[in-house]
Formats: sequence, structure tokens, C-alpha cells
Amino acid sequence: MESSPAPGATSFKKVRADHAGETAQDYVEAVAKIVFRDGECRVKDLAEILGISHVTVTRVVARLQDEGLVITEPYRPIRLTAEGERLAAETRKRHEIVLAFLKKLGVPEPAASRDAEGIEHHVGRETLNRMARFVQSPDVPPDVDRNSKD
Repeated sequence: MESSPAPGATSFKKVRADHAGETAQDYVEAVAKIVFRDGECRVKDLAEILGISHVTVTRVVARLQDEGLVITEPYRPIRLTAEGERLAAETRKRHEIVLAFLKKLGVPEPAASRDAEGIEHHVGRETLNRMARFVQSPDVPPDVDRNSKD
């Protein structure tokens, strides 16, 4: 006999799934940022920007290549695949919305930047859409949806 999931189990499941994708999102976003800034991205650049070891970066980049997000060859720059570019753009957009929302709430820049980096991975689409609407229409409180028929 199967039992129903405990209340809240769905939320925990979502958080675990979100954590699994965080590293890939952070890496592709960082690769895109470095390529934009420097014209190319190398393992040492990622290690520096992410504050982790060269060995860790090499392992993760190999995994991302297996997942089809990056292309890399020995002694060559890291490049994003089309799928990697799509994920980087999506992640950057999510980050920008969350950051703008936090700043609109009056959160100081350093804290907003730090917090946005974590929230962007976990915020659901509905919440993100509401954040974006709030940022675009500051006269509407974040918990009010003008289009709602409640």
C-alpha cells in the first residue's frame, strides 16, 4: 500500500532538484560573463571568479560537457553550446529580476546581490513573474495581481 507524501514533501523535492541544477547554472552564467568581458574563458578564469580550485572547475566542466552545456578541449578556451547559452541567458534574467526586486524593497546592493545569487535558483516561475511585475509597476504591492479575478 502506497502512502501519500507528507505535507511539504513536494517543496523539499523541488529544493533538492533546484540544488542539482545550481552548479550548472552558476557555471554557464560565469562562462558567459567571462567570455563577454575577456573574449574567452579558461579554467583559471572560472576558478578565480567562483573562488574555487582549478581541480574542482576541471571536474565540473567535464560534467557540463557530458551534459551538452559546454565544449572544451585541452589547452583551449571553454565555449558554451547553444543549450549552455540558453541556460546562461535564462539564469542571468532570473538573477536580474530577483536583484531588481530586492533592491526595490530597499535591500542594500551588497546584500541584494548576495541574496539574489541564491534565490534565483529556487524561486518558482509564478513568484518570479510576480516579482517582475512588481519591479515594473511599483504602485502595485507584490501580493496584489491586477489581473486576478479573486
